[in-house]
Amino acid sequence: MMEVIKHFKKLSQIPHCSFDTALMKDFLIDYAKAQNYEVQTDKAGNILCSKGNPKICLQSHYDMVCMGDAPKIELFEEDGFLKGKNSSIGADNGMGVALMMQMMKQFDHLECLFTNDEEVGLLGANGLELKLKASRLLNLDHEDENEVIIGCAGGVDLKAELRYETKELEAQVYELEAQGFKGGHSGIDIINNVKSSIKEMAKFISKNKGKIIEFNAGERINSIAKFAKVLVCFENPPKENKHIKCTFLGEKKVKICQQSDKVLAAINAFAQGVRAYSKDLSIVQSSINLSIVKMQDEKIIFELFARSNVLEELESLEFETKVFFENFGFEVSSYNFYPPWEGQRNEFSDKVFEILAKHIKEPKILAVHAGLECGIIEKKQKLLCASIGPNIYNPHSTDERCELSSVEKMTQIVEEVIKAHQ
Repeated sequence: MMEVIKHFKKLSQIPHCSFDTALMKDFLIDYAKAQNYEVQTDKAGNILCSKGNPKICLQSHYDMVCMGDAPKIELFEEDGFLKGKNSSIGADNGMGVALMMQMMKQFDHLECLFTNDEEVGLLGANGLELKLKASRLLNLDHEDENEVIIGCAGGVDLKAELRYETKELEAQVYELEAQGFKGGHSGIDIINNVKSSIKEMAKFISKNKGKIIEFNAGERINSIAKFAKVLVCFENPPKENKHIKCTFLGEKKVKICQQSDKVLAAINAFAQGVRAYSKDLSIVQSSINLSIVKMQDEKIIFELFARSNVLEELESLEFETKVFFENFGFEVSSYNFYPPWEGQRNEFSDKVFEILAKHIKEPKILAVHAGLECGIIEKKQKLLCASIGPNIYNPHSTDERCELSSVEKMTQIVEEVIKAHQ
């Protein structure tokens, strides 16, 4: 386990935020070649490493969601967890990458696929042009050691845009800033009713009869909004609360958004969070997250991410969201649509489950309400797939932490899965 943590600590010092992964790509290529692996890449930035006659391929993505001070990451250990000082740490999915690096040192018959830009729409998997030799793929992007995953949610990005006009006038100007929000993964954490800084900010402004001057909130398309900073004018001083810090900037000449009421109404009326729950799988079945609100080039732009483990529900959620925002006068588009991975148990997933059960009490085999690349990759070529991973809590947030004892168990489990397929 210590070797895996050493690999991870080295990875954490290489910037690899989504869309800025060139240094990490070069590092992984050099590392694979140093272990005498044959290396191929494609236009999407994916890296396929093969050695010997592999029967199994390990797969992780090498980009991360950068929150707080990331990509500057200062790691520390506390109470059995690896954490970052005011930053996400990229255990999602850097710990999977670190596990793969260690397995590449230990085994002569192995294939490893490092995919790019997963966190921004599974772009690497969708653009994969490389052909695997192995017939079994073990994804290491899950975040609960008790589970073998054989299915995941599909997703679609949506963008709603509204042109706005301004009116210049003298006004009492306030800067509003969100405080105390946790953020988190819009698939894994959405069941916990995590508060959205966007929703809370809009509610605060409306209740205090404010008008928007500038509104910028949210971080990533697949994160529940934590950050929000807004300039607003109020006729009367607002009643500050624990979620919103108010700073009076004085009376100034400013440009008020003429569509302020419409924008606030759209945010307040939008149903954020879980839309359907699966009793059979005991997971969220469908959800939607209002991820980002920004004002630029005389446009108000909303970015949203819908998920569902059922294709028909995902298509309905996409359609309903378009209709909702169109009725407020927005132009709406959708992109990066990918269907759910509706996997089934097979001899490979059963073998992974059997090995997991040696190390974990009460293991489960199920689907997850998050995006995994297995479903996309298995549609490009015939594969038996499963997904596992160590305990990672609060990914996509500055509270992200990874349990060290779980990494140790997962190292042993991955070793045994590979040995069973040599």
